[in-house]
Amino acid sequence: PLLADEPLRPGSCSRELELREFRDRYVFRSLDGGGAFAVARADGSLHPLSPEEAAAGSDCKVSKIYGVAGMIRLLAGSYVLVITSRKDAGSYGASTVYHANSMKFLCCNEAIKHLTSEEKRDEAYFMSLLRIAETTCGLYYSYDRDLTLNLQRASKLAAGRVHKPLWKQADPRFVWNRNLLEELIETKLDEFITPLIQGSFQTEQFTLKDRLVRITLFSRRCNRRLGTRMWRRGANLEGATANFVETEQLVEYEGLTSSFIQVRGSIPLLWEQIVDLSYKPRPSIIEHEEMTKVVERHFHDLSQRYGDTMVIDLTDKQGDEGNLSNAFAAEMQNFPDIRYVHFDFHHICGGGNFDNLQVLYDEIEEAIQKQGYFLMNSKGEILLDQSGVVRSNCIDCLDRTNVTQSFLARKSLDSQLQRMGALSSAESISQSDIINDKFKKLWVEHGDELSLEYAGSYALKGDLVRYGRQTLPGLIKDGMSALSRYYLNNFHDGVRQDALDLISGYYTVSKSSSSPFQIIGFESAPKVSSCGVGNHSWWDHCHNFHS
Repeated sequence: PLLADEPLRPGSCSRELELREFRDRYVFRSLDGGGAFAVARADGSLHPLSPEEAAAGSDCKVSKIYGVAGMIRLLAGSYVLVITSRKDAGSYGASTVYHANSMKFLCCNEAIKHLTSEEKRDEAYFMSLLRIAETTCGLYYSYDRDLTLNLQRASKLAAGRVHKPLWKQADPRFVWNRNLLEELIETKLDEFITPLIQGSFQTEQFTLKDRLVRITLFSRRCNRRLGTRMWRRGANLEGATANFVETEQLVEYEGLTSSFIQVRGSIPLLWEQIVDLSYKPRPSIIEHEEMTKVVERHFHDLSQRYGDTMVIDLTDKQGDEGNLSNAFAAEMQNFPDIRYVHFDFHHICGGGNFDNLQVLYDEIEEAIQKQGYFLMNSKGEILLDQSGVVRSNCIDCLDRTNVTQSFLARKSLDSQLQRMGALSSAESISQSDIINDKFKKLWVEHGDELSLEYAGSYALKGDLVRYGRQTLPGLIKDGMSALSRYYLNNFHDGVRQDALDLISGYYTVSKSSSSPFQIIGFESAPKVSSCGVGNHSWWDHCHNFHS
């Protein structure tokens, strides 16, 4: 990583900023790039500054920040989101990945004194939503590498793209703060624009044959249907699904790097699960003439991005889940080119027997091996491509899904290490307790982080990943997590959803005689959304290669 006084590489953004807080303005000055800009505290207007202008004045509070994550306009003015602390989370390739430990909105809302009492009340509520957004967990970023593209996708693009600003390199689907960056983009403050990815990033290393092996597990959460567990289910009319996550398992050994991709996402039908204080609200399917088109749009998008798709549906075959699963299976009959596999996880792996997932693997092994994984050498030459992807789902796409994905990832890891020469064809990482434990730890922590983001609690069934069976302490932990989910889903997640909808641009705030909201593709009564159709932005004009 560069030191603070080294010049920025082309395409990089500022690593450390000096924030100068004057009575009438905030001044942001790059400590490594030389650029600067000011935000007026009265109305949030942006003004690029010369180095001389940035250094002018001394009657101010000075502090260090680690990135500008965007800004949003409300009734009384603008609010600028900055990263106030960070943690080194590891590296992706040669670039350091940071976790945003804390963030803060800076207020540029002096016009609040001119608002009516009703508008002040509305503004206070919106500001409370921003405080919730400040505490968003699982946000990662890099100053000099686009983290939104997996290794295979990035390797296919022109080398010159790395000289573009990071936001122009990024896949908009995986930029958590996409909507918040619009004004910075319009003002051409490229070196200050920090794309954030929500998801999970863990890394472990160990030795095989006296050589270092590094495994990185990196998940990217899609922003097209961002939300909390009970408040975002299924798909919208565009085919985007709730809790859609791309997970990449990277392996580095002796100059070789491999990548194995899996995806998860809510069942891509129009359905909901309305919170009603019951422990497990009944899921209900929304009757809509576009249902088959929604499923088609979803899988068309997957095939365009990942190739052949195989669906693994882990839901129960009986009860309310069974009704949803049967509807999904019926829709999949309209798409004979997509393989759909139902695996009743609770029935087949009942009693916490993780090893019974081998039954599933035996059924899909040939297809998994055909899809393969991506492999490149130290010169950047591509040796193997991954030709398709496994899409797993349960109801939440958390617990059962994470256990199943970890099982498939372990099988792939053995194949990758065998191909690299780190293992013989008869060897497996499971033969080493130390290596196996590190691998399991990666997936347990990965499952917990994704669960915290969507459900607000740690993942259930972590014992199945860590030990291959359920333990008494694990049962107690699962019970506590289940109770936490119940409380959060019923009494807290609605407000969290409002906060996510605000920063995601599902609605904007404007002065109006009838309502402070301007709805843009917002989810109304039947909770069917067009996800911002018609809300075209700078991103739409700058990302033709992501279509």
